[in-house]
Amino acid sequence: MYQIQNFTNNDDVKVLDTMGPFTVVEYQRDLSVMPSNAQVAYFCHVMNVRKRQVICDLSKAQITLQAGAMQWTVGNVNATTGLKGVGDFFGKAMRGKVTGESAIKPEYTGNGTLVLEPTYKHILLIDLKDWNGNIVLDDGLFLACDSKLKHKAVMRSNLSSAVAGGEGLFNLGIVGDGVVCLESPCPKEELIEIQLQDDVLKVDGNMAIAWSGSLDFTVERSGKTLLGSAASGEGLVNVYRGTGKVLLAPLTNDMV
Repeated sequence: MYQIQNFTNNDDVKVLDTMGPFTVVEYQRDLSVMPSNAQVAYFCHVMNVRKRQVICDLSKAQITLQAGAMQWTVGNVNATTGLKGVGDFFGKAMRGKVTGESAIKPEYTGNGTLVLEPTYKHILLIDLKDWNGNIVLDDGLFLACDSKLKHKAVMRSNLSSAVAGGEGLFNLGIVGDGVVCLESPCPKEELIEIQLQDDVLKVDGNMAIAWSGSLDFTVERSGKTLLGSAASGEGLVNVYRGTGKVLLAPLTNDMV
């Protein structure tokens, strides 16, 4: 038996969102300030640059994490590699190689509490029920998810255009029924959701952070001809075609 005090019940900590086993908290002020960094801390507070953390309740679900994301645990918490044999290891290693994600994502089981490393990025909680159980993520956004969800490498439809556009050939896809936790460069209030019904979305740049696995994702010329593309000044664009939805983050230039 354990109790956690002066955490979520601290007046400096605000609960932003709760979904499934995840709770997102935000520190309203940086109280650990010294004269050498007081100016930076002040402007961070004014511009909503605040530390955020994810709390995971393992009594609600087992959790799969991005490698290195754990900060502390309390209670009955056990960490495993999540590997089911040599074949599973090579499969995950290959998927990690092509998607740029960590090859091995640790799984945490038990009924205790797991707290992740603080981050200045914004935390998005996504229920895959709202995505027909199939979502594809831009590189580097995955933070955590319910361990019953399946991970896969999703390949672009046209490899040559992807290479020419400077895009990777693969993205991380997540399939199943559960909640995914993402680190986003912008808050959900700035995200634009595009619903497609047998239609096409063309995006100049890497602004899509997630899209339905049902969509056909390609990299194409903005115009029908090379001359047309040159005249438009856009060159190659990311194209999402079919039925599904796309989350766009148009107000950020850093899609890390």
